[in-house]
Amino acid sequence: MDPALNEPRMLYYPLYVWPLLILVGCQTLPENVTPVQDFDLESYLGSWYEIARLDHPFERGLRNVTAEYTLRGDGGVRIVNRGYSTDEGEWREVEGRGYFAGSEAEGFLRITFFRPFYSSYIIFELDQENYKYAFISGSDTSSLWLLARTPEVDEEVIRYFMEKSRKLGFDTDELIFVDHSEPGN
Repeated sequence: MDPALNEPRMLYYPLYVWPLLILVGCQTLPENVTPVQDFDLESYLGSWYEIARLDHPFERGLRNVTAEYTLRGDGGVRIVNRGYSTDEGEWREVEGRGYFAGSEAEGFLRITFFRPFYSSYIIFELDQENYKYAFISGSDTSSLWLLARTPEVDEEVIRYFMEKSRKLGFDTDELIFVDHSEPGN
């Protein structure tokens, strides 16, 4: 793997991207979105597949998107997001870090992929028995993800995700369902 993929390319961003980075530096909760309680970080750690998302520049055009969460030595969470760009014909990877925004029993973290800018990572729904799926929001309703431990989930989970997200003000008509077939197919 190319070591340059692990380095943030902050200096290479065009000037119009800097205001976006400042805006995503918010660590707030969208209206009516409440983090899950009785959150267990140990159960959340590991590999997740991105099932659905609202579009945003950092993942535009990516498929086979995954996230890996591991503990950091400083008590935070190491986050590695990876996806395949069909346009570029290569894998892209970015590493970030996350820290609890408050109580460790609440699914609300502040995360960064481009320090010093932090954003909200709110787990607002979770299969708390088995940690098989999670609904994630950013600091407003323009960021939304459905993550799962497998590349496919039951239709019932997708329906529930869309229904709950729509009721909370997310534009579910704009969801992108991530292709997890082998790259090149």
